[in-house]
Amino acid sequence: MTDDDLFPGFAAHDIATDEGVHIHARTGGKGPPLLLLHGHPQTHAIWHKVAPALAEHFSLVLADLRGYGASSKPLGAPDHGNYSKRTMALDMLHLMQDLGHAKFDVLAHDRGARVAHRLGIDHPGAVGRMVLLDIAPTLAMYEQTTEAFARAYWHWFFLIQPAPLPERLIEADPAAYLHHVMGRRGAGMAHFDARAWAAYTHAMQQPGAAHSTCEDYRAAAGIDLEHDRADRMHPDGARRLQQPLLVLWGAHGIIQRCFQPLAAWQRVAAAVHGNSLPCGHYIAEEAPDALLLQALPFLLGQTVPLPSKPEA
Repeated sequence: MTDDDLFPGFAAHDIATDEGVHIHARTGGKGPPLLLLHGHPQTHAIWHKVAPALAEHFSLVLADLRGYGASSKPLGAPDHGNYSKRTMALDMLHLMQDLGHAKFDVLAHDRGARVAHRLGIDHPGAVGRMVLLDIAPTLAMYEQTTEAFARAYWHWFFLIQPAPLPERLIEADPAAYLHHVMGRRGAGMAHFDARAWAAYTHAMQQPGAAHSTCEDYRAAAGIDLEHDRADRMHPDGARRLQQPLLVLWGAHGIIQRCFQPLAAWQRVAAAVHGNSLPCGHYIAEEAPDALLLQALPFLLGQTVPLPSKPEA
């Protein structure tokens, strides 16, 4: 199975950042640039159900995050800083600039949405509209952790354990890890295309993949929180996302159950609109039509919704 099976006609790219990390991406479509970022433990293959419709309107860039898919998997630094969302956002900025896109919109899920959050904060001039899927801000989620959240998102606390324990356990059976993390959520396996699942399994089996995954989460529990707190305490007032922002989350997922995602985003962004969709966590694969119905008009600027009212 190759990317061509999921994204026929899309071109492949491997672009080096300033520090020599290679970011793998597929490009296709026509129109203004739109960067698509996946989550854990997946790859850019998550977008295969929505890419054809999006490609009719946008020049798509489907990237594998640092540490995922076919992108580089460097050894983690002592402070995990080379997997911070600030560093991963810089990867994406370099990728887009190398492809000739000085400014672009973003559609991102899960870990990719955390990278997009940092990209929008650190590089506001490069990022236009943003659609973030099924997350609340990282700092809010750690500060509001409950027993229900910890039980459902157990991997957040497993993956941050010191190396090499979680790496060894994942590497013992990467396919089983994927099934446990993804297949035991409410929607089960029914919505995953066999070709996409093969891509996720292949990616997790690659040397360094388990370590990179852990480093992503170790950074989120450490240096990323430092960056988020610095935004909150900025001497000129809290640094907030200024881009038009649409946040969508699964009505049957843990974000809906344990957090108030819209209110959380309103605390860190200036202009937010959002609501739940009739699905679980993996929105682009569980509810692609519902996602497109909301995201396409927003990204095209055909609807300019007022910021949603704060949640009670």
